[in-house]
Amino acid sequence: MSLKTLVVSRVAEAITSAQRQDAARDKFEKERQRQGARHRVDYFHQIDDPYSHLALQALDLFRTRYDVDLHVWLVGPPDDWAAPERDRLIAYGREDCARLAQKSGFSFVDHGVQPRPEAVLAAQAQFGEALSGGDFWERALAISRALWAGKIETGAPTIMGDACAKGDAERARLGHFMGAMLFYGGEWYWGIDRLHYLESRLRNVGAQVSGAPSELIFPAPGLDLTPAKPKAGERPVLHWYLSFRSPYTYLSAHRAKALADAYGAELRLRYVLPMVMRGLPVPPMKSRYFTLDNAREARRLAIPFGRIADPVGKPVERGYAILAWALEQGRGYGFVEAFLTAVWSQGVDAGSDAGMKQIVERAGLPWPEARKQLEKENWRETAEANRLELLEIGHWGVPCFRVNEVCVWGQDRMWVIEDALRELTS
Repeated sequence: MSLKTLVVSRVAEAITSAQRQDAARDKFEKERQRQGARHRVDYFHQIDDPYSHLALQALDLFRTRYDVDLHVWLVGPPDDWAAPERDRLIAYGREDCARLAQKSGFSFVDHGVQPRPEAVLAAQAQFGEALSGGDFWERALAISRALWAGKIETGAPTIMGDACAKGDAERARLGHFMGAMLFYGGEWYWGIDRLHYLESRLRNVGAQVSGAPSELIFPAPGLDLTPAKPKAGERPVLHWYLSFRSPYTYLSAHRAKALADAYGAELRLRYVLPMVMRGLPVPPMKSRYFTLDNAREARRLAIPFGRIADPVGKPVERGYAILAWALEQGRGYGFVEAFLTAVWSQGVDAGSDAGMKQIVERAGLPWPEARKQLEKENWRETAEANRLELLEIGHWGVPCFRVNEVCVWGQDRMWVIEDALRELTS
């Protein structure tokens, strides 16, 4: 391992550690108390974002359960660099939120189209006006529901420019780019998916209102993994679209295998090139948020994470060259697991022969044979075919999971895949 790789991996380990997080939180709370300040949560609402629509409903409950000052900002959509494949992202967001609403008990119906531009402008104007009113929450919820139901009044003056500009500027100042984001004490929480982290943090500092319900508004869904056998007929196939440069892929690895094993499915590995190696930008702001989010998800899932040796570039290519061969040997998953564990939690440099040798041997494969694969290029055709298939079914990023016609993006939605597998088993 080179000195640079060693230093970078140890720095990443420190940045993503629970100790750093706890120290930062303690420092923030002590300073807040010294100043006599109240707990303040900033929420950034994007009017035509379905995740924001769900978050608004959750925050209506949240504000009654926690003694905090909740500051709401109106923001516009993310810039192009933050939302590659924007049309697919928008369409999938509606589909995903319809499922998420059913799971969480909130309401959202995907009508198959986004609100019309004039309706969005009207809703932004009305929301901006409501921000300064005493009945904000009642009005805001009504505006959001009317917009998504296609019943918004479009005659309101379009004063949204200033309101969005202020929200966009504050969101950028604090260091983010998406809608439905909550900010408290130096940390970001995305919509109802990450609200449980904020709730737990506020409870730890005594911010819960006396007599408030003990349950979380939306706990992180888990997997059941009750062993089952496929119904008579073909064995189900769980397609796992993955990337060696995706930490979320790493966090999903054990559960992908566990799902396949529990429901008697074939786990089919569909590797694709990382987005940045396909020309899609991943700026530092985006990378930092996702790294810290992965760190706390890893702690929740009890998965080692943080001693990172970023495999972007040649390490990924070398890994895929060996993976193509490992699949032929029936050791595909073992190699994927070994590679992801090494680069995301052990600081192993997959770009070096010494590092790759460790990974190969941990996967139970012979290094002399694996080394011969490094110069081969046949994996590229497979990676490109997987990418094109992913685009064809409306996705672009990883990890993605598909069972028949059910396809979801992200390790947060593996419960959807479990539901699909359960339907195919006895």
